[in-house]
This record gives sequence, structure tokens and C-alpha cells, in this order.
Amino acid sequence: MIEADLLKKVVQEALKNGGEFAEAYFEHKIRQAITCEDGKIERIISGFDLGVGIRVIDKDTISYAFSDDISEEALLEAARVAGSAAKNKINHAINLNKYHFDKIHNIKIRPETIEKRDKVNWVLQADQAARKYSPYISQVMVGYTDSIQNIKIVNSNGLFAEDERIHTRLSVQSVAMKDGIMQTGYYGPGQMIGSELFDTVSPESVGIEAARIAVTMLDASPAPSGSLPVVISNGFGGVLFHEACGHPLEADAIQKGTSVYKDLVGKQVASPLITAIDSSLIVNGWGSYHIDDEGHPAQSNVLIKDGILQDYMYDYKRALVEGRKSTGNGRRMSYQHIPIPRMTNTYIDRGNSNPQDIISTTKEGFFAKRLSGGQVNPATGDFTFVVSEGYMIRNGQIAEPVRGATLIGNGPEVLKKIDMVGNDLELAPGMCGKSGQNVPAGVGQPTLRISECTIGGTEIKGGK
Repeated sequence: MIEADLLKKVVQEALKNGGEFAEAYFEHKIRQAITCEDGKIERIISGFDLGVGIRVIDKDTISYAFSDDISEEALLEAARVAGSAAKNKINHAINLNKYHFDKIHNIKIRPETIEKRDKVNWVLQADQAARKYSPYISQVMVGYTDSIQNIKIVNSNGLFAEDERIHTRLSVQSVAMKDGIMQTGYYGPGQMIGSELFDTVSPESVGIEAARIAVTMLDASPAPSGSLPVVISNGFGGVLFHEACGHPLEADAIQKGTSVYKDLVGKQVASPLITAIDSSLIVNGWGSYHIDDEGHPAQSNVLIKDGILQDYMYDYKRALVEGRKSTGNGRRMSYQHIPIPRMTNTYIDRGNSNPQDIISTTKEGFFAKRLSGGQVNPATGDFTFVVSEGYMIRNGQIAEPVRGATLIGNGPEVLKKIDMVGNDLELAPGMCGKSGQNVPAGVGQPTLRISECTIGGTEIKGGK
């Protein structure tokens, strides 16, 4: 589609006025989306993105330009625009060295080899399974997406790297109605793989799970308010760490002074039971890749080990400020966006406790089986998260479902209050938004217990 020599020429043109560093990022992304509502296929959308983004760094100044015309003339003009503000004249002799890596994220069934009618059938199967689950299901919305992204990166340090990333996901949202009460359930598995996703996750199981959550919450009691031990389930429960602790560990937040974790490397920031990792090396993980969007190698970065803060997550620019190497966390939404430090697959590592023991040793508490949206102040770590599926724990057993619960707390404080960590680590997919850019990010954790956390609800409940 585009040769490295042309990208090299673009980089050289961008540096003609000056600049310490320049980079050309080529992207070609093919995507397909199918949506179904009320049992009918609403939309089948196929499209592609194609273009080059050009970045020039000159001391503290970053200039960026992009073009969806990849002709040499158009790209050289974009390069001149990107480099127009640079003043620091440096002689750049660019000798490209291609970065070679062992391919670990292998694709068995490429999306483009599957007929469109088969993808439509997956969507309809999920819809029908959700509807058949219960007569109380009143509405079902199903979405299928797949994408094939090819990138090439050339920079003035001589780096040349390229990669292909394929993502597939099926999501279902079900609405249940009963006696004027409405509840929703959502389930959306996905990975950086092809259509082999459905070898392990059937469309029917996705629809059934979304319907189960909605119907279960119909008969739920109002959630209590007060302070209780809280057990958070594995998998998407890791979104709490992602939002409340992960974003404040990204280097741009650290360098801006807007993170509660600034200057705390080497300090105790969590329970000794907690080890937290960000890794783009998880095989076929939703947030995985071989290289980041600056061409740097994918890595597994230990953020917290046994409760001690180890490091932050860096892209090239923030690493340059501190005279260190990138941690492989430079990510961007597309060629139209500048790379910034972002999480990949961020999770709390497995512990030694049996998940059943975590429940059975909790005399009275709250079990957050599924979390949904939340709000976090990265400067303080204060958070509020909505519990989409929750239960009371009574006498060491999961009891009645409750609805309308929120978890309210402070990320750093909650990390120190975790007193049991399960051995059932699981990851889940999500879309992470930051600075107007959405990228696929995996979240995860084993089942864990917070000794005490505030629950926002409608009934007053105090004590443990």
C-alpha cells in the first residue's frame, strides 16, 4: 500500500526546517459493523480508514499533520505543515532498521474470509437466544464488529516497524420489563482474534448472559447504603483499577502533576497482596499488539509489585522528557490522532485465595458481580462506580440480588484495604476513552475483597 522509502522521505521533509524528532504513521483499517434491534437487522456498515499522520517534536513543541491522500505530493505537503513550526536545526542522517518480532498474536480465521450472511446469522442467533430466555425481555440490541488494521511507522531515529491487528467482538444489551420496572443487562466478549472467537463463545451464550442479568435485576431489592466489606468479581471488575488507578499511572498525568501517584515509585501504595500489570503481550488479548503506535516493542510492565509502586506507563515523548525508554504504551486512535500514554491490558494479578473462600469468610457484605460506568478524579483518586449486577452476602453465602448500588471510594485507599485476592484471574474487553481518543483496552482481575467500602443505595445500612 505504501513503501517505507516514501515514509522516510516524508520524515526527512518534515525535518527540513528543524526539529529533534519526526515520525510518519501509516494506517489502513478495514472495518465491518452489523447491528440488530427488535429482531431486525438495522445496519450493515463496511468501511475503511486510510492515511498518514506526521509528527514533529522540537523541544517542548509537538506539531502534527495528517493526510488521507497518500500520494507523494500530498504527503510531502503535510510534512511541510507539520515541520513549519520547528526551529532547532539538527542534521538527521536516517538509516532505516526494520524491527523484527516473533509473532505471538496469531489469527486462525480472518474476518474477510467469512461471508456476510454468516456474520448476520451470528447476530440473529444472539438476538433470538436473548428473547427466548424470558417473556420479560422487551428489547434486545445486538452489535457485531470486526476490523483489520495494518500500520507502518518510520521515524528519524531510523526505526521502521509494521504490524497487523485484527479485532472481533459481539455485544448484546437486553432490556427486561415487569410491573413497571425496567432493567438492562449487557455482555460483550471480544479479543484480538478473528472469527475463531465463536469457537469458544457462542452467539447464543452472549444473548443469554445479557438477558439473564436484566431478568435477575427485575426482582432485586433496593441496594443498601453504608459501609460494608465488598467482594468484586473477576473479569470486568478490573475496570475499577483501570479507571481509579491505571489512568493516574500514565506518564502524562504524572508529568502534569495531576496524578495522586506522582513521586511515589518505591513507596507502598497498595495491600501487599496486590501486584498490578499492564501487558500488551497477552496472547490475543483485546488490548494487545506486537508494537505500539510509535513502533516500540510490546511489553509486560509491572506497575505495582506486592503493594510497592514500581513504574509508570510511558510513550516516546514522555520518556524523552525523563531520559528513559518508552514502555511501549504509545497509542493512538487513528492516523488522525497524536500518540499519548495509554494502557493496554491492565489487570490485578492472581492471588492465592479460593474465590469460594472469599465469599464464605465474609459474614455480611456486598458482592459486585458486574460493574458498568463510573467517574474518577485522577488528581485525588476519588471514584463512583455503578454496579449493574449486585448481591448481598449473608452468613458467608451469596444471597438476594440488589439493584441501584454504587461503589464510592478512593482508589489509593481502596487498594490498601484489599485483604483477599483470588486465584481466578480473568480479562475482559473494553473501550477506553482519553483526550478524545477511544482505543481497545483489556481490564481484569481475580475475585477480590475490600475489607470496607462505601455503598451508595437507597436503604441505610451501617457497619460490617
